[in-house]
Amino acid sequence: MTARPIISVYSITGSKSSEMPLPEVFTSPIRPDIVQFVHTNMAKNSRQAYAVSTKAGKQVSASSWGTGRAVARIPRVGGGGTSRSGQGAFGNMCRGGRMFAPTKIWRKWHKKINLNQRRFAVCSALAASAVPALVMARGHVIDEVPEIPLVLEDYTTKKTSAAQEILASVGALDDVEKVINSKKIRAGKGKARNRRYVKRRGPLIIYDSNQADIRLAFRNLPGVELCSVDRLNLLQLAPGGHLGRFIIWSQSAANRLDSIYKADGRKQIPCIMSNADLTRIINSDEIQSTLIPAKEPPRVYAKKRNPLKKIEALEALNPYAAEVKRAEARAAEARKGKKEETLARQRAKADERRKISDANQKFYEEACKQGDVCKDGFTI
Repeated sequence: MTARPIISVYSITGSKSSEMPLPEVFTSPIRPDIVQFVHTNMAKNSRQAYAVSTKAGKQVSASSWGTGRAVARIPRVGGGGTSRSGQGAFGNMCRGGRMFAPTKIWRKWHKKINLNQRRFAVCSALAASAVPALVMARGHVIDEVPEIPLVLEDYTTKKTSAAQEILASVGALDDVEKVINSKKIRAGKGKARNRRYVKRRGPLIIYDSNQADIRLAFRNLPGVELCSVDRLNLLQLAPGGHLGRFIIWSQSAANRLDSIYKADGRKQIPCIMSNADLTRIINSDEIQSTLIPAKEPPRVYAKKRNPLKKIEALEALNPYAAEVKRAEARAAEARKGKKEETLARQRAKADERRKISDANQKFYEEACKQGDVCKDGFTI
């Protein structure tokens, strides 16, 4: 929220003409949660009722076949000679049937919102519009604007060209050009439903009730909206529920804020904190004296490494074993280059062993043959 006791009033030529006290509503607490809640419910009050036709899915003659025919008891289309006859009808599980729980136009479309909540949300939106950081964060281009909130002298004009010159003199025309450049074709089916284009929001002009003629001047500028100070609307002060609308006030409208928000019967909005400097509060002696001393963080131990897998861990335990393991790795690497030579040598040895084995087997078979010992006579 702004902390300045006064704000400047600028002429339509862009020069500072006078000063005025800051309306108290600009120091209201900024509550995005309340603004979001109120905006969501207010936006529901402009919905148009919709429902499906009461006849949809039921414009066919169908009746259940009953039990005993080994089919479901869903109503079925009568007749014959077509694939439609005998098909299920009416039910939401049937092709061409009605939907489940058909929508009705007597749904509860509108939402009631507490009066104090609505007022609180409007005050929060006005307070946020006085914070340049929030206005810029919302996307408004206010680099050339001399001051936020921006208050202009009372003026009367019906010409759009004059209104454009006024905005240019106070650096607000850049925000209008941003709106012009942002015009895009809407994504989705809305482009075929008479809402083809979308664009960003520009400045909001707030005027007093005796300045209604300026509507004729500003209404044709893209993105520029107008609102009477007697009918401040949260849907315009915080579009989308996002705080920080760029507002241009007329001097008479700004002067009326105190009389409106301090009227009899208006509940004063209390500030939750009288001092919003959290750093100063936390570091104060009163808070620091009651705080528990900071606890030491738990000691973080290094993860134990497996020496059977990590040679560095093995070297810390047994340098000799690590060196043996490295030697084995080097020997294995060296053996990779001699693989063909080793295989040839092993194959030669295997062939030699196979020849010896074959000779032994042949000798054994010859020795085992059965013969006639008396064939050539028996002599001793």
